[in-house]
This record gives sequence, structure tokens and C-alpha cells, in this order.
Amino acid sequence: MQQQTESAQRPPYGILAILMIGAFIAFLNNTLLNIALPSIMTELEVGPSTVQWLTTGFMLVNGILIPTTAFLIQKYSVRHLFIAAMGLFTIGTVLAGFAHVFPMLLTGRMLQASGSAILMPLLMNVMLVSFPVEKRGAAMGVFGLIMMGAPAIGPTLSGWLIEHYDWRMLFHFVTPIAAVILLLGIFLLKDKKVRPNIRLDMFSVILSSLGFGGLLYGFSSAGSKGWDSPLVYGTIIVGVVALTWFILRMLRQEKPMLNFRIYQYPMFALSSAISMVITMAMFSGMILLPIYVQTLRGISPLDAGLMMLPGAIVMALMSPITGKLFDKYGGKVLAITGLTITVVTSYFFSQLTLETSYTQLVILYTVRMFGMSMVFMPVSTNGLNQLPKRFYPHGTAMNSTLQQVSGAIGTAFLVTLMSTRAESYGQELAAKELPKLGADPTAEALGAMQQQIMLQSTLEGINFAFLVSVFIAAVALVLSFFIKRAKQAEDPMAVEEEKEKEALGDPVKAKLAGN
Repeated sequence: MQQQTESAQRPPYGILAILMIGAFIAFLNNTLLNIALPSIMTELEVGPSTVQWLTTGFMLVNGILIPTTAFLIQKYSVRHLFIAAMGLFTIGTVLAGFAHVFPMLLTGRMLQASGSAILMPLLMNVMLVSFPVEKRGAAMGVFGLIMMGAPAIGPTLSGWLIEHYDWRMLFHFVTPIAAVILLLGIFLLKDKKVRPNIRLDMFSVILSSLGFGGLLYGFSSAGSKGWDSPLVYGTIIVGVVALTWFILRMLRQEKPMLNFRIYQYPMFALSSAISMVITMAMFSGMILLPIYVQTLRGISPLDAGLMMLPGAIVMALMSPITGKLFDKYGGKVLAITGLTITVVTSYFFSQLTLETSYTQLVILYTVRMFGMSMVFMPVSTNGLNQLPKRFYPHGTAMNSTLQQVSGAIGTAFLVTLMSTRAESYGQELAAKELPKLGADPTAEALGAMQQQIMLQSTLEGINFAFLVSVFIAAVALVLSFFIKRAKQAEDPMAVEEEKEKEALGDPVKAKLAGN
């Protein structure tokens, strides 16, 4: 009898292993394509604004689909959802790998995104249900190893493949792995689920898509189109209005598609705020550093990827260690330590020069990633730990959605700051330096001066954006002092059901008492 109980309580390691391998491939795919964009532009004869849809479109599909995953997880079994997600991802990968025109490539990329959007919340929900609160940190640490490790090797692997093969190899490389994982899911996942009597509210899906999709598109387009573009501020306004309507509608429904009542739990609300702020700060390194090393320093894409690799590996390897430390000490100490390191290293990145050594950049980026490894998983796990079990799908879906939105906002905000500061500083330098050339400068001297002004102004813009990210990370540091070790809150619905059962008389208890 005891053995049966232990077996029933043992986490489903087989299911988790299959889900994690699937998630690894999906996460790897997120960063695999970025370095290939110039090659795609040349071969398929499209401009930067068009090719950017391969990234923006992926983000949009995630923003639209992730909010619906709370409903999907409650309605369908892990097996059905995993097969659907990996099936869509595999079909998309095959289609993109054989694309000879841009619309076909974009369609494949969108199908990949639709599968990827379901996988992450599904895996997180299975882990939350499978492990007790006191062991959840270590389990989430392993999940963090995959979540951080896959995107870590993406740019370096992509750079190597692009140097030696055609860009389509990025998809051909992933296709057989994705197909094997799909087959494993079909044959090995056996869980069944009694489908609850809940229906998807299509009007809520439309509002959610307009809300999150509008915000994501608006902010992700601001960097290239500018804030004064009607398309940018128009989609952001539509997004804000639709999202407000969506939230009010969710709060009125008894069984909402995405339950915003989870924000009544203070540790979850705090973890969401910290995660959003630190995601914005993290994007300063991911976006600004490649611009600095490739545009200003002329470092090759492969070397740029290799420069970020040690930091990404450290972040991935630290995840299981951080998970165990979280179980022992809680999230507060880890978050404060990690965010202090992040603030300090971000400040050093705001002092870059055109002579900063490659080694110095590698060390700084690695230390910064080491700091961030102590923040993401402990903070989000602590917040999810406070939620009653019934709210897990909503918590994981909310976290994933907000990560997408804050990433888009952070990117747009920092790129805009960089561009604005670079432009104003460039004008100041031009007014100061050009008169020194005299009344009739040679074309060669003028060109050299303009090139120098461009380099200096871009550098100033990057440093300014990094300095702002210091203050963004400092906000998260202040918030981290309010973290408390979360205990699972009582589910009001479960308490009510228990009271009703006691009032009516529990037939099982009555039978036992009769015996």
C-alpha cells in the first residue's frame, strides 16, 4: 500500500523529459534565425522592414496564443496539447526549410510560433502540479537550464551554420529532431483527462488578440518606424483599449479564459512586476551589445555570438544551482544579490569606448548573466508558489504573456532612447567639429569627419541606453526587498466546497462512522 502511494506521488519524469526536449528545440528556434536575416534579405530580395516580420510575427503569434493556453490546459490532456504543439512546430519547420519565397517562409515561421506558444506554459504547469512547493525550486532550476541554455547556443550555432551552409540549414537541422520528439510524444505520452464543461469565449479571444497583439506590434515597430508613425501609436491605442476591455470582461466572468484575480495574491503580483522590469533591463544587453560589437567595432556575427556564449552558458548552468538555493533560502536573498550584480555591470556597460577590449566585454557580459540567473526563476517560482493549484494555468500563461510584452516594450524603449540620443549628440558634434575643417574641406576629410561623428554619436546613444537600463534594474532591486517566502494560499472555491460538504454531511465519512 505504501509503495503504491509513493508511486502515485512520484513526479512523471518520463512526461517531463519529453516535454523538456520539445521545449528546448522550441526555445532554440527563438534565437536561431536572427543572424540569418541578412542572408534571407539578399536571397529572397526583401527589405529590412519586411524581413523583420520573421521576428515580429513570431512574437505576435506568441502574444495572441499564450493567453488562451490557460483555457487549453484546463480543457485538454497534456498528450493532446503536446502532440498538437509539436505537430504545428514540425510542419512549420519543414515548410520554412523548403521556402523559396518570403510568404512561404513567414507562414512556416508563424506555424512554428503557434506550437512554441503552447509548449512553455504547458511544461511549467506540469512542473507546478508534479512537484511539492518545497522541491519546486530545484525542478524549476532544471527548467531554467533549458529555457536559458537553448537561446544561449542559438546565435553561435546559427553563426556557424550560416558560415558553412545555406540559411535553410537552420530549419533542416531542427526538422529531424522535432519529428523524433513528436513521435516520442505520440507513442509514450498516455495521460488521459476528463474534459471539463468549459467553452472558449471567442469574443474574449478577439479582445485578447487585439490587446496583446496591438501592444506587441506597436512597441516592436516603434524602433524602425518611429513613435510619430500613425501605425505605431494607432496600434498601441487599439491595444490599450482592447486590453482594458478584456480585463474588465475577465473580472466579470465566473470561469474566465485568463483569470486576472490571481493578482490578489501579493507575492505573485510582486513577482510579475519584478520579472517585467528585469526583462526590459535584460534586453538592453541582448539588443545594444550586438549593435556595438558589429556596427561600431566590426566584429563578425560568429565572434559576436561567441562573445555572448560564456554568459549564456553560465546563466544556464546556474539555473539548477539557483533552484536548490531557492528551496533552501527563498527568493529574496537570491534576487537582491543577482539584481545588485546586474545594476553594477549595467553601469560598466554604460561606460563603453571604441577601445574597450573583447575580453573585457566577455567578462562583463558573463558576470551580468550570472547576476540575472539568480533573479528570473526564483522570483517567478516564488510568485507561482502562492497561487492555489486551480490558478496554475492562469499564472503560467500570464507570466509568459507579460514576458513577451515587456520584452517588446523594453526593446522599443531602449532602441528609441539610443537613436534619439545618438541623433542629438551627432548634431552637437557636427556643430563643434565641422568648422575645424575650414571653409572648403576636401571630400576625403569631410567623409572621414562624418564617419567619426557617426561612430561617436552611436556610441553615446548605446551608453545612454545602458545607463537608463541601470535605473530600470535598480527599480527591480528596490522591489526585491519586499519579497517574502510564499506559501500556497487557500483556494476560496475549495474552502466553500468543503463547507458545503460538511453542511450536507460527507457520505464517505458517514459510511466509515457506521462501520
